[in-house]
Parts: sequence; structure tokens; C-alpha cells
Amino acid sequence: MGHLDPFFYPESVAVIGASREPGSVGHELLRVMVENQKSGLYKGRLYAVNPKAREPILGVPTYPSVTDLPEPVDLGVIVVPARIVPAVVDECGRRGIKHVIVISGGFAEVGGEGVELQEKLVEVAKKHGIRVVGPNCVGIVCPETGVDTMFLPYRKELGGRDLLSLPRPGPGNISLLTQSGAFGVACVDYMAGEGLGLAKFVSYGNKADIDEVELMEYLADDPKTRVIVIYAESIEEGRRFIEAARRTVPKKPVVVLKAGRTGAGARAASSHTAALAGADEVYSAAFRQAGVVRVYEVEELFDVTKALSMQPPAKGPRIAVLTDGGGAGVMTADELESRGAVVVQLSEETQSRLRELMDRGVIPPISAVANPVDVTGSATDDAFVESLRILLDAPEVDGVIVLPLHHVPGLTSDLPDRIAAEVRERRDKPVLVADIGQGEYGIAYRERFDELGIPAYPTPERAARAMVGLIKYGEALRRIGAL
Repeated sequence: MGHLDPFFYPESVAVIGASREPGSVGHELLRVMVENQKSGLYKGRLYAVNPKAREPILGVPTYPSVTDLPEPVDLGVIVVPARIVPAVVDECGRRGIKHVIVISGGFAEVGGEGVELQEKLVEVAKKHGIRVVGPNCVGIVCPETGVDTMFLPYRKELGGRDLLSLPRPGPGNISLLTQSGAFGVACVDYMAGEGLGLAKFVSYGNKADIDEVELMEYLADDPKTRVIVIYAESIEEGRRFIEAARRTVPKKPVVVLKAGRTGAGARAASSHTAALAGADEVYSAAFRQAGVVRVYEVEELFDVTKALSMQPPAKGPRIAVLTDGGGAGVMTADELESRGAVVVQLSEETQSRLRELMDRGVIPPISAVANPVDVTGSATDDAFVESLRILLDAPEVDGVIVLPLHHVPGLTSDLPDRIAAEVRERRDKPVLVADIGQGEYGIAYRERFDELGIPAYPTPERAARAMVGLIKYGEALRRIGAL
């Protein structure tokens, strides 16, 4: 699948339709790439194409046509009016350019002549052996190489303040494929805010050529990608998708947020990206058959993805909850069971080992040693670490959610490191953390867990939903004999 590499690792890029007009797509796209080149993120060569230009735009060498470019660039990014896109793609072919991203809209998504225009685009591209991402998309972001074709500015003004409008995530191990450009952009922003790193982002729009199936197959063998996330409004080639997912899931998880579940959503999807949305129950059955982890909302999408990017899948549905707050433990148990997980009854042997901690004074004598295990507001770091060790050793436990609510006076800033060290010794069972609070300490506390590879969430419910995602992936692996 290395034939898609030039989209992410180009040594030369041409922005075709670059403009001097601030605020225009052709200007902002080129400006983002120029900024990345100046900062050292993008280390390749950059060109601009504009038929009216007589001098460089934003300091970038500019040429009147694609055929005038000094070399057949690795990647052409097209931002010209839809009606002339086929002619520009033909010029790319004659210049030897084999990979293009068509940002321009006005194709099949608008119906009528737009459908014919898209068919012409595909015809010309095939004639020259050109691979196309788009049209009607925002393209590609690869933080590792500085490729960024999102034509949206980093900063915007609000109330007299210059604010960061669209932060880009740093390099990471999550790759995101999206049919909707606007939703994909919002996800990139969300990931940056959540501290989640990005391997590769592709907005494929109308998928006139390259679709989510081919991209998933490419990412299945991408060493930089650990989790593949897909936002889809339609999957026309269902059999291809299922077969590709079956090949991918044993290597890495595939998480899908499928929109257009209702009649109104399906109609909106059709007008948005020419999507043909089918019966939702058919999609659910197909996803389950393929081993895909399906989610239903944005927060769940990234909570599950975060867990999958850091922790192993659960080998079963039996979860233990360890907390210093009884109420938080109850909420976690409720959410787990409402989503099909099992808040497991701890064995007598496991409870006996926990009672031994009481006898030794490690956990308070008023602790509850059933599940949830509540070490109370008198808990210490030792109480959590030693209790967690017992739960991870318990054969009846497939995963643990830890709620070390930081407000408890006996807990110190050493606890995240100590819990992470305990988890590293027992890597076959997933461990997630929930801590409630939006104060400075609570935010920093959760960030420390994240840094150490223990996904941390600000509510019990979010941690529980993430654990269910790990259970679903484990079920999928067992079903296909990979776990």
C-alpha cells in the first residue's frame, strides 16, 4: 500500500489555485504550508500555481500553470473552481504528477452537472494513473511531516483578542478518516484539546477515487498508527469494507462513528457529501461481523480511542472498580452494567487478600472489599497500589477502573507514577482512571496519568464507556481467533 505514501510524505508540494487574497481558500492553505515550512515542520519544496501571478505569493515560487512547474511534484493540492478541475488534473497528468488532493466543492454533492463533472474528473485521473483524494474535502494532515492542507487559520480574533482557533495535535498514534471535512476539523481541534496525538488525518469528501476502505488498508500496515478512527456517512462497498476490516482488526482496532442513523440524518448526509445512507441495523450487523468497535457520539469516540491507543483489550467483560469515594464507585458500576459489562463478584480468595490489607493497616478497617472496592476517604497511595495489585492478580477480573479522587488528603502526587509502575508489570489487563474535578490539580493529575500511558477521564461514566470499548475490541479479537 506504499503507493499512498506521497500523500503523507511528499518531498514537493504544489498548491494549484494559490491566491494573494487573505481569507480565500487558496491563500490560507498556502499560508499554513508556508508557516509549517518556516517552522521546520515541513522540510520539502513548496510551489504555487496561479495563472495571473507574476511574482511569488507569500514568498513561494509561483508559476502560471502546472505544466510550468520545474519538477513533477509528489503532491498537487487543487483549489480552483470545480468547472476547471478536470482540465487542471489533465495538466497534472501531462506534468507527471500522480497524487492530487481536490479541495474544491461543486461535484456530486450538489447533484445535476456536478455529478457529470465528478465523472469527468475520475475519467481524466484514470487516464493518467493519478490517485485522487476528494473532491469536496479539506484533505490531509500529517504532523510528522508538516503536511497540512486544511485551509483554516491557526488563529482568529474574538472580542479584541487574538486566539488560537484551530490547534493541530502533535504527532501521535491515532489516525482519523472522515467523510465530512467540517466534522474532521472539529475532531482535530478536539484531539488537540484532549492532548491526543495524531498520526494521519484524511478528509476524503466525495471519495471519487480513494475511499475509507483503501485508506484503512493503508493504515493497517502503517507503523505510526495504533488506532484507526472512521467517521462515515455512507459505506457503499460494504463487502469490501467488511473484508478490509477483518484483515485490519487483528493488527489494530478500528473505531467507527456512523452518522445518518435516522431518516433525517440520512437525508442530511445525502445533501452533504452525496452519501447513500442505508438501514442502520444493517450497518450495525456488518460492523460487528467485521470486528469494528462502533460508537455513537463524539465524546465516546475519543474516550474509547484514547483507551485503545494506550491499553490492551479486555479479555472478558468482568470489571473491578477501585475507589476512595463510594458514590463515584456506584456511578461507575451503574454505567458499566447499563452498557453490558459485568461488575464482577470478587472471589472469596480475592476478598480475603483485601481483608489482609486491612489487618496490616494498609487500607482502613471500614473499607468495602466487595466490588466496587472502596478504600474510603482515609486512603493512602499504598492503599490504592496494593489493592490494585490484588485486583490485577485476580483471575476473575478482566480489567480495572481506578477512581483515586485526588481530594483525599492521604493521596500524594506520587500516585500516578506508582500506579503506572504497577500496571506496567501486568500489561495483559487494561486499567483506566477517573478523577472528578476541573481545578488546576485535578487537570494536572489526569494529565500525568495520560503521560504515563494510563488513560484518565474527568467523570466515572466516561471511564466506564471507554472500558466498554476495550471489552468490545477484546470480544472482536476472540471472535476471529486473534486473542
